[in-house]
Amino acid sequence: MNVVQNPKRTVSMSDVAQAAGVSQQTVSRVANGKTNVSPDTRKRVLKAMHTLGFRPNYAGRSLRQGSYHAVGLYVYDITEIGNFNMLKGILEATREPGYAVTMLERPEGSAFSLSEVSQRMAALPVDGMVIGMSRMATDFNEFVPQPGMNTVIVTMYSHPRCTTVDSDQYGCSYLVMNHLYGYGHRQIRFVAGPVHSIDSQFRERGWRDFMRDHNLELHEPIHGDWTANGGYEIGAKLAQDKQMTAIYVANDQMAMGVIAALRDAGLRVPEDISVVGVDDALEKTVPNVGLTTVRFDLVERGRVVFENVVNGPTGHPLAIRIPGKLIKRRSVAPAHPRT
Repeated sequence: MNVVQNPKRTVSMSDVAQAAGVSQQTVSRVANGKTNVSPDTRKRVLKAMHTLGFRPNYAGRSLRQGSYHAVGLYVYDITEIGNFNMLKGILEATREPGYAVTMLERPEGSAFSLSEVSQRMAALPVDGMVIGMSRMATDFNEFVPQPGMNTVIVTMYSHPRCTTVDSDQYGCSYLVMNHLYGYGHRQIRFVAGPVHSIDSQFRERGWRDFMRDHNLELHEPIHGDWTANGGYEIGAKLAQDKQMTAIYVANDQMAMGVIAALRDAGLRVPEDISVVGVDDALEKTVPNVGLTTVRFDLVERGRVVFENVVNGPTGHPLAIRIPGKLIKRRSVAPAHPRT
């Protein structure tokens, strides 16, 4: 086997066949995992593939099989808890059917167009795509998915032509508010995330609706940046509010910052002020975390996303919302009038 290849030229099946002394059809059978090849011949072909650096042509295989056996994932900041755990769920779901995941990440601060994203993804060897929409796309309502390619958008907004999947960012607020209300809290403040965040928008919407449904005094929320330091700054301001008895914070990191600021101001949590967060994202980083929060099964969200992008709806697009679970810890106590 003394075949010498130009390292800049793609090795073909013909090259492998020549090196192994077999037909191209035999090389194709080995490359596609067919069993109708003798062990000795298979060994010889595999050795030639390894020596020459042969890679199967998946574009050609997809034409024969009708599938790349891969899905595309496009997100903003994969290090975010929600995106990272969703990816974990997608990867778990790909194991049994043997799918691969091709991922693109949106640069921070860049404009976001679903049409542009789908065009970029459609140029890659994928059968369908998942688009994470943490902030509103400029063309959301007008967007038409690529023909013949299932597209799932991860968002709370329903879409007329695409299935959407998300954790129930609105319903989680009712879990929190019912819990606080049951403890006698009526002066409940809300700490929101960034204005552009869709998750924060729906959490705020749930808080507003609950307050109005129960005829409670509504104070405009203060927007933070999802960080503990940002939460601390907001908590220092809220510590001056003599009427509030509880604070609903849009994520756990800000909630921990709020608690730190309240305690530095001489207030006790939960005896003076109750605090609830969202995400249940601190158990692995904060020892003995006592924060009451809402837990989302983000890995399950990834599995649901994969199932829908691979199989797709049989009729109209679906709007799938996965409920959260209230995790009761030590940061909520019965309301007492502030003195």
